[in-house]
Amino acid sequence: MQYALGTLNGREIRYDFEKMLIYLEAKGRLMFGKKFKIYREDRDILYKLCLYFIKDRARCSQLGIDVDKGILLSGPVGCGKTSLMKLLKYMVPHRRPYAVIPSRNIVFAFNHLGYKVIGDYGDSQSYCLDDLGVEPGGVHFGKECNVLGEILLSRYELFIEHRLMTHATTNLNAQELEDRYGNRVRSRMRELFNLMAFDKGSRDKRD
Repeated sequence: MQYALGTLNGREIRYDFEKMLIYLEAKGRLMFGKKFKIYREDRDILYKLCLYFIKDRARCSQLGIDVDKGILLSGPVGCGKTSLMKLLKYMVPHRRPYAVIPSRNIVFAFNHLGYKVIGDYGDSQSYCLDDLGVEPGGVHFGKECNVLGEILLSRYELFIEHRLMTHATTNLNAQELEDRYGNRVRSRMRELFNLMAFDKGSRDKRD
């Protein structure tokens, strides 16, 4: 099956939000199984995310979204954050892809391999750090380390120097993130990310 996301006008694509939703649901079912669906209550957040990914600068600007920064997608457990971040990149295959990496896996790797792991995330690839803030503490040879905090500082430097993109998902609010990573990292996160949030009452879609 082929899905049109809009119409071609000369060399410009005019995207159609309803067509994008049809594509995302079809692609989601291929990736996550037949039970996957796009929920009507998520249309507002999906609209913003779609505008961001297609880089509609005019509309994003109206909504206070900076297309040159990453996305920090927050919301309750099970609302679909990770699935959407895995899915949305397929809508723009011509753009640099990013790898979605569970934060807890990064810490497990650090506990096993040490500081090399933090260095590995200072490379030229784009990442989405999944489930930020609920990962376990990092300990290597008895030394404790706030692994994701250090990686966020590295990613901030890469963003400032090379405009390299980082995304993240989290269940935590701004104050909880600051408590977890400290004020310095939190202020860097404000520069790194656009904050987009699911409604607090979003249902758990995993059942």
